[in-house]
Amino acid sequence: MDNPALFVLLNSLIQKWENEIIEFKQASTDFETGKIGRYFSALSNEANLRGAEKAWLIFGVCDKSRDIVGTSYREKSSEQLQKTKQQIADGTEPRITFRNIYEPFHQNGRVVLFEIPAAPQGMPISWNGHYYARAGESLNGLGLDKQDEIRQQTKATDWSAQSIPTATMDHLDPKALKKARDSFLQKYSSRFQAEEINQWSDRAFLDRARLTQDGQLTRTAILLLGKPEASYLLSPHPAQMTWKLEGPEEKAYEHFGPPFLLNTSALYHKIRNVQIRILTDNELPMLPAEISKYEQRVILEALHNCIAHQDFTRNSRIVVTEFSDRLIFENEGAFFEGTPEDYIIRDKTPRRYRNPFLTQAMAELNMIDTIGYGIHSIHREQVRRFLPMPDFDLSEPYAVKLIVYGKIVDPAYTKLLTQNTNLPLEQILALDRVQKKLPINDAMIKILKRDKLIEGRKPNFHISASIAQSTAHKAEYIQTKAQDDSFYAQLVMDYIQKFGKASRTEIDRLLLGKLGDVLGKEQKKRKIANLLTKMRRAQQIQNQGPKKAPIWVLFPHHS
Repeated sequence: MDNPALFVLLNSLIQKWENEIIEFKQASTDFETGKIGRYFSALSNEANLRGAEKAWLIFGVCDKSRDIVGTSYREKSSEQLQKTKQQIADGTEPRITFRNIYEPFHQNGRVVLFEIPAAPQGMPISWNGHYYARAGESLNGLGLDKQDEIRQQTKATDWSAQSIPTATMDHLDPKALKKARDSFLQKYSSRFQAEEINQWSDRAFLDRARLTQDGQLTRTAILLLGKPEASYLLSPHPAQMTWKLEGPEEKAYEHFGPPFLLNTSALYHKIRNVQIRILTDNELPMLPAEISKYEQRVILEALHNCIAHQDFTRNSRIVVTEFSDRLIFENEGAFFEGTPEDYIIRDKTPRRYRNPFLTQAMAELNMIDTIGYGIHSIHREQVRRFLPMPDFDLSEPYAVKLIVYGKIVDPAYTKLLTQNTNLPLEQILALDRVQKKLPINDAMIKILKRDKLIEGRKPNFHISASIAQSTAHKAEYIQTKAQDDSFYAQLVMDYIQKFGKASRTEIDRLLLGKLGDVLGKEQKKRKIANLLTKMRRAQQIQNQGPKKAPIWVLFPHHS
């Protein structure tokens, strides 16, 4: 066998033989993915019920004689074997998958060991909507008694699972309830027809969507679907999200309460998500490629993660602070299990959640796509858009801050991503640290230097000169034309909306520092004059003062 440690592990598992958390299969040629999924559900649930950390599904061992006989399951391609992880994740709920897949070679043949994490506390694992369990060597449905046993594990300690005896259906927002049904159907469109879901009573739907306990509305139900005036049912815990704008010229804020299912989108629309330019290689090298400053999926994923992981018992609100170049998401409570790095490359599946009842309900309503994978998906989306990686600030012991960037830090980094779309995430993370002047480990230094991606001496590394040189003129272009006219026009309109009117002096003060660095002062003033003329002709603003000292107000239909 090529790995002595795996040989010891395999022998140990064979000695224990099959029980509710170990399953051997010969699987000589192939094995139906659906059957693997059923075993995954059963073994994961049984590991939870027995207090075990993991379970095992093993191919290549005869389940009659206990002999190692080898398996050819997905033998031709290691990539295809590892793809099993994604296929299982796509069918499980909550969405988890194998912790590891080992492929050791014994003298009697190849063996495949699937390491299955135990179901998280309070969350039984289903496969394609059905819950499975083991009874000796048989694969059966997970009975309601066992489902309840798992779900009751966190009831006493989970803030979000507590029932509210005085809450009634009248406390729920009708629009949020309809949105919940639509989101549930979207998630389970392969299992349910709209007509079937529409026939469910509201009580039946809430039970299916994991929003009730013993038929009673929970804190989770009020948090996600409650009317704004129903927030008193959660007192003294503030069910509130706050958006803050922090800028040199402007400051603003707004609070958002229940229903969170609707109001996360309302908060998103407060963020000034203007277009920014990045430059890519094509037939016209100077042609700008425009992208939105932030991807909506990233913002909502980050905000939903804040809700799912908020420690509501600490009587604090969730805060989203908007700066000119970044967003900072803050939620109360220390990072709950592991570190951010454990999740970024999609290696870790959490065993516990701070609010398991809330988390599962959010998954049922399609607010969280992948339980445990939100951090990974946020990073992947930033890579796709060639923008800097998010950062975590854990300097406060009882708070988590996630920083999402909406501006290029180093054009060479962006250029590199456009030229190397298949870089491993670990290397991209390291290159991101290089552009931010942060240290990287020696092993990664060797890899990046080998691939000629970085230059310099420790600790002063930088993106390779060949890349930097090719992007130098583009960095100047970005500084020269950082935003288009619609961005500056929106700033002017927002200023007038807030203060009622604006003189030319006030508009100059607002815009001069934001125009391109290459323009001189007089050029900037001419650009502002041209912009105001353009806005007047577009009937966005009008002058209520004399021609030599204009006072600009919004055109009536923009007021």
